[in-house]
Amino acid sequence: MVWNVDLSFPLSELEYFLLIMTRVSMFVFAAPFFGQQNVPRMLRAAFAVLLSFVLYEAITPHQYVEYRTTLEYTGLVLKEAVVGMLIGLMANWTMQIAAFAGQIVDTDIGFSMASQVDPATQMNTTVSGYFYQYGFMLIFLATGMYRELLRDLAGSFTLIPLGQAEFALERMNTAFLEFITEYVALGFRISLPIFCVTLMVNCLLGIMAKVSPQMNMFAVGMQIKALIGLCILFLTVRLLPGAADIIFTEMRTAIVRILQAMGGAA
Repeated sequence: MVWNVDLSFPLSELEYFLLIMTRVSMFVFAAPFFGQQNVPRMLRAAFAVLLSFVLYEAITPHQYVEYRTTLEYTGLVLKEAVVGMLIGLMANWTMQIAAFAGQIVDTDIGFSMASQVDPATQMNTTVSGYFYQYGFMLIFLATGMYRELLRDLAGSFTLIPLGQAEFALERMNTAFLEFITEYVALGFRISLPIFCVTLMVNCLLGIMAKVSPQMNMFAVGMQIKALIGLCILFLTVRLLPGAADIIFTEMRTAIVRILQAMGGAA
């Protein structure tokens, strides 16, 4: 028996799939967890192709993009690459709030000089930054937040259909400024318990330095602040799930802002 299998398909379907894969691939290579350096590139590429195929089948009906020349299609590909990259970068930058909070903590307790390059993110991170970043990443995986991130990517095709992204600089600047404001505010909120305790310790050390000038408060204060800072860091571990929820809420808000700035529905 001879089986006749017809594998032919219209060229418009291939072009439509390539636009989807461009946005998805840029998102996968820029997003947190998916785009980390310790994830093999072949695995990221295979996941991007698989996810693109799933979205290609899920997005119905297909709204084909019209173009006249190859140069116009190249412009459409670049548009989708920028959209996917910005979605992934906003999610990635939001996860860096944990590292920023860790830098504030280490500056207060005296661990800021003990920093090294994180091989997963290729960024200079301090000790507490490692603790917060990987703690939030563990919560991110254990609670299935990555699925919500993939849902946001799928929802971007509804807010910004293929080929219809518009890069309004004024709206994008507003979105980035709002994100930076929330970035700094959330970083200080996470590090606030240790910041307040170390501030009180500094005040007490200042009073003790006035009362007994013969004591070397600089040498004693470094050890006291490190010890108290580590104790408070240990006691505030139970607050990490709530902080992770706040960070993830800000992540989704930042993604929606940037999508609206690029031409999505208000």
